[in-house]
Amino acid sequence: MRPIFDGHMDLALFAVSCNRDLTLSARQINQHEEGMSDTHDRARAVNSLFEMREAGVAVCVSSLAARVDPRVRPILRADLDFRTHRMAYASAQGQLAYYRVLERENRLSLIRTSAELQTHWRKWQQANDKETPTGLIVAMEGADPIVDPSQVASWWEDGLRSVMLSHFGKSQYAHGTGSSGPLTPEGRQLLREFDQIGMILDVSHLSDPSFDEALEQFSGPVMASHNNCRALVPGDRQLEDEQIKRLLERDAVIGAVMDAWMLVPGWILGKSKPDNLRLSTVADHIDHVCQLAGNTRHAAIGSDMGGTNHMPSDLRTTADLHRIGDALKRRGYGEPDIDAIFYKNWLRFFTECLPEG
Repeated sequence: MRPIFDGHMDLALFAVSCNRDLTLSARQINQHEEGMSDTHDRARAVNSLFEMREAGVAVCVSSLAARVDPRVRPILRADLDFRTHRMAYASAQGQLAYYRVLERENRLSLIRTSAELQTHWRKWQQANDKETPTGLIVAMEGADPIVDPSQVASWWEDGLRSVMLSHFGKSQYAHGTGSSGPLTPEGRQLLREFDQIGMILDVSHLSDPSFDEALEQFSGPVMASHNNCRALVPGDRQLEDEQIKRLLERDAVIGAVMDAWMLVPGWILGKSKPDNLRLSTVADHIDHVCQLAGNTRHAAIGSDMGGTNHMPSDLRTTADLHRIGDALKRRGYGEPDIDAIFYKNWLRFFTECLPEG
């Protein structure tokens, strides 16, 4: 089975916020959640630690996600919005604790350095059973849990290695999806801290003006963990061709994402259904990046797997990601190129961009 290196998952968010036991299979999770409706993904799980191991996910980049929105009322937690950065910090630290306890149980292997990644990959290649844990690189989806730029060093010591400046709307640091504007003064200072310490900047979710300024201000490693192509699906969440070209100039890797609203033009959130959407559509976006680059060096997978109600209809468990390889093969992609897209590009990127050891 071809290994998978997935550039974006939200494992801790689903576990801590949704009270979901990720050591179970997707089928067992869905059985436990049958009849629940507090979040839109209930009883529609496709991913878990069990499913990842069955699918051959050797490494994933998984987020800490907690957002600040002072407008939210203090209600039962059903989202990731908090009123203050202190509360977002506490939530993200709790998600980090979840990853750590899974590591203590040998269900995950946290990867902080290039040496650790290379060691993990060798162990994975040599394993002949399903006991070797998946490796995990800690990322942050939206920088709200970083209370202020001076806290970057503390998060780095905690093992954080990649950060998106914003998520949806405006954060303390930048404008994200659904908003428009440049970096804030705090965002520019945050990038200076990232440059100094070696943090990877993930440009996913940045508004166009914030994207442009971030690439101008930041000289360190850049990635786009989970993005599709605006040329195929209009919308500010996708990357324009010129943005993709700028990322290619920085030797970035771009992970294709499975969310239906980023794969179907005109998708209406809460109304559209993915019944006719197939994983072969994801291959369209991967191919578009490869055509712009003239090679397969920069395309990868950043699945962002959530629930079956907003994923391609033939994505029912993590193992179905391999259907993307079949779609690429039908388009004439050879095995070495598919290997690059499935794992070699992210493996090269993080081997080069993580601290040595």
